[in-house]
Amino acid sequence: MQEFIALANMLADAAGEIVQTYYRQPFDVERKGDDSPVTIADRAVETRLREIIEDARPQDGILGEEFGKKESQSGLTWVLDPIDGTKSFMIGRATFGTLIALCEGDQPVLGVIDQPILGERWTGVDGAQTTMNGGPVRTRPCATLAEARIGSTTPAMFSKTGPVYERFETGSRLAWGGDCYMYGLIASGYMDMALEASLSPYDFAALVPVVKGAGGMICDWDGHALTLDSDGRVVALGDPGLWPEVQKILAD
Repeated sequence: MQEFIALANMLADAAGEIVQTYYRQPFDVERKGDDSPVTIADRAVETRLREIIEDARPQDGILGEEFGKKESQSGLTWVLDPIDGTKSFMIGRATFGTLIALCEGDQPVLGVIDQPILGERWTGVDGAQTTMNGGPVRTRPCATLAEARIGSTTPAMFSKTGPVYERFETGSRLAWGGDCYMYGLIASGYMDMALEASLSPYDFAALVPVVKGAGGMICDWDGHALTLDSDGRVVALGDPGLWPEVQKILAD
């Protein structure tokens, strides 16, 4: 695993160098087939990360947001989101990040959330303590949902599920616009819950080891473990003791 952690850090370093070149600089924005935005930075980062993986681990698979899937010959697949939170990146808000995951089969076993502008990097490994910039981090206790600090990226992602988020807005504790950075905040004990829908594997694979390794819980809305085949409905909890209360609300 140390070999994989070293490679993941190399990938994050390379991504950060490219991202900083474009951050708060003029660049063109294009629209993909699903009408979501993509920038030259997204494509430049993923291109470079694929080159590094191909050179170091040519037998491994790659699944990336911008350039699709390369099948694995080793049973291992690197899952890449070059800039998770492209809209935040476009407006110069540092809640975006590069997501790097390694999956064994369809199970995430290593995850990195890297925010290169703030210089913050969370690394999670299955069965080990999550770190942020090399130091251990842990989620915080939260006795009840009424006390929870909750986040989500955008109401638009709930178009297929309905406005489920309204059930969690008690006390106006739900904040919008966090992107992948929310999950690092959960791991470090600053937030208690994230609720999202319509995510793709490259959006959530890296988050799984990070949240779990910090003592939290991350699953789909039915409580099942997240895999590359999950349906994109994600809930993350800093305190797993909140799950019965959250599960009841989601089931209503």
